[in-house]
Amino acid sequence: MNSSVEKITIPVTGMSCASCARRIELKLNAAKGVKGAAVNFAAEKVNVEYDPKETGFNKIIETIRDLGFDTAMTETRLKVSGMACSACAQRVERALAGHKGVLEAYVNLSTETAAVKFIPGITDTLDLRQVIERAGFKAAPAEEVNREAENRNKDLELQHQKRLFIFSAAFSFPLLSVMLLELFSLHINHLFMSPLFQFALATPVQFIAGAQFYRGAYKSLKSGGANMDVLVAMGTSAAYGLSLVNTFFRTGPVYYEASAVIITLIILGRMLEARAKGRTSEAIKKLVDLQAKTARVKRDGNIVDIPVEQVVVGDIVLVRPGEKIPVDGIIITGHSTVDESMLTGESIPVDKKVGDEVIGATINKEGAFEFEASKVGKDTALAQIVRLVEEAQASKAPIQRFADRISGIFVPAVVGAALLTFLVWYFIGDPGNISRAVLNLTAVLVIACPCALGLATPTSIMVGTGKGAENGILIKGGEHLEAAGGIDTIVFDKTGTITKGEPGLTDLEPVDGSQEDPEEILRLAASAERFSEHPLAKAVVQAALDRGIPLSEPEDFEAFPGFGIRCVVDGREVFFGNMRLLQEKNVDPEGLAGKAARLEEQGKTAMFLAVEGRPVAVIAVADRVKEEARESVRFLSSLGLEVYMITGDNRKTAEAIAREVGIDHVLAEVLPEDKAVAVEKLQNQGRKVAMVGDGINDAPALATADVGIAIGTGTDIAMETSDITLIRGDLRGVVGSILLSRATLKNIKQNLFWALIYNTIGIPVAAMGLLSPIIAGGAMAFSSVSVVTNALRLRKFDPYREFRAIQIGGVTQKNSP
Repeated sequence: MNSSVEKITIPVTGMSCASCARRIELKLNAAKGVKGAAVNFAAEKVNVEYDPKETGFNKIIETIRDLGFDTAMTETRLKVSGMACSACAQRVERALAGHKGVLEAYVNLSTETAAVKFIPGITDTLDLRQVIERAGFKAAPAEEVNREAENRNKDLELQHQKRLFIFSAAFSFPLLSVMLLELFSLHINHLFMSPLFQFALATPVQFIAGAQFYRGAYKSLKSGGANMDVLVAMGTSAAYGLSLVNTFFRTGPVYYEASAVIITLIILGRMLEARAKGRTSEAIKKLVDLQAKTARVKRDGNIVDIPVEQVVVGDIVLVRPGEKIPVDGIIITGHSTVDESMLTGESIPVDKKVGDEVIGATINKEGAFEFEASKVGKDTALAQIVRLVEEAQASKAPIQRFADRISGIFVPAVVGAALLTFLVWYFIGDPGNISRAVLNLTAVLVIACPCALGLATPTSIMVGTGKGAENGILIKGGEHLEAAGGIDTIVFDKTGTITKGEPGLTDLEPVDGSQEDPEEILRLAASAERFSEHPLAKAVVQAALDRGIPLSEPEDFEAFPGFGIRCVVDGREVFFGNMRLLQEKNVDPEGLAGKAARLEEQGKTAMFLAVEGRPVAVIAVADRVKEEARESVRFLSSLGLEVYMITGDNRKTAEAIAREVGIDHVLAEVLPEDKAVAVEKLQNQGRKVAMVGDGINDAPALATADVGIAIGTGTDIAMETSDITLIRGDLRGVVGSILLSRATLKNIKQNLFWALIYNTIGIPVAAMGLLSPIIAGGAMAFSSVSVVTNALRLRKFDPYREFRAIQIGGVTQKNSP
């Protein structure tokens, strides 16, 4: 057999019978470069022999997927250390993507992480770490990296760069002073003008402070790539080398100040960049810091304080006023109010009673209670949110592909431009003047900065997704953040999204000329339905209880299925039901029929109350619209979005709800399984569609839409279904997520513009000899800082700014987003 032929075993999913296996086998055996393929249907695996010169692993996977099948896949995140710029990230990414078994790889320079999708059995995490190490960097599984230790290491690195800066600045300052004094024709001490003295000052800067650039350049070149360290090492070595030759071997001007000051400025830039990058991940740090450190639990009849890591499912946890709730659970005794603002952004405390769910890291305000732990460790809502934000921050937005293409060829192109600059100046521009040619070469090398391009997108995504998490908006990845910023149509599910998802009392209209007190009317109706389990009846009872109305025991109770009920309340005969009930009992509903018809036109369910044979009132119940719905729809329309509502209700009811909230487009009588088809029809019209639903019942539509937004409360959120998850059941979060996405996308474009314009203008200016190498070095040092600083402006962005003082129920909620 040909020694160049390789064998792989690929797990295949989606096969339902032997004919599926046969289809895969035939297709693979017919593919170019495949020498043989055999499918084991029972084991759900395919063994393939192929010539890597003619085809590749990814081409084989593509062939399997084209047939409608897929491969079992695992995803891992690795922490990568030692990357200096985007060229380093590109090199790691290429090395991983080219490794057999890897389907997809993305390296994020800002978070120093690699996200890799691979097929288990062909490769594993250990193999991937070795691939990264062969590329010249260090790697470790992200979940094994201790956050405190990682933060400590970052602080140590920052302190190290600070010490190097102070060291190099101390040696560079006299050299810079000489240059400035000479520039302004001022008196200079002869010692400072001595080439040997300047050599003595510049050499420690070049080889002690600058050693990191030489090490980075060596590793980069050794692994077959080139990064920013190569540019710095080449540029400063050229200026230092020319000065060295002119000092010891021939007479000529020296440029020690150029090499020393460039290194000093670049170290300063790295120090400031590291500090700024640390601030981009503050959202994660804040979320992690929310976690309680200890929990008070019942163990063996005793109450003990234990580390929160030791809490297990089923433990009974005690919480006193003012304490953090350590883990997720269900209250079994007691009641209180809980501040959930740290996770949801909602500042108004939430009432909690027996049977209610509590979320770890939220704060108990007043009462004391006990709860049974239901989710601990990595399963808690907080842990899931942290994981989701980390994955989002490590993801790649489509807009970054443009920057990646440039970064991949940037350093070699700059080196080529610098060498061309040297040759043109030495042979044409200023023939024979090697000093000028070297200085211009140095300026070109040190002005070019691939880091600004590499940081432009990921830093904005880090800050944007972090800002979202702080406000209860969880964005799954950079691609969804970008997609949300470009939608033009938004479709709301009605039940549980536009409405509260549970019926409530909306109207109580007595018959004209009635002497009955409305509160007494409600008391009679609620007393009659007191023990009913019907949702409409429960809405009437709840309305009475909410108003503090005391209820009586109904007597002589009779139920008439499909019509209503009859009973005696405090000695008075009461009928409560639909119009047919009153007609059956010979009660004339004429005085209420018109009122009922008007209410039903509004999509409400009208019920009639008769007392002692006389019609008394019509009471309407409906699934009430959320208080913030109308304002949210108005803001979305003002952003230029077409707003639709989709529901299975009849058109009359649907249009009544739509009118109430200001929605013009209604998709009514749509079955749950057809909602995805309705979304697809809108997409076929060329629209970019976002679907907003509960994330469970609307899963197909959420998956079909360009952006799926799941809206829920607390831990009741469908993270796996949606692209964006709103932790609290509030439509204002939809507006907030759109505004945040647009702001982040705008910030990314600003970063890319400045990174590109900086390099586009800077390199030609340096090549023309119009830029001092020192100025070029300073510009290079601060270009990355400017990009990160611009991204940090997003930290001040308020996704709920439009809602800081809207009227809800007649009360201005100034502090609640």
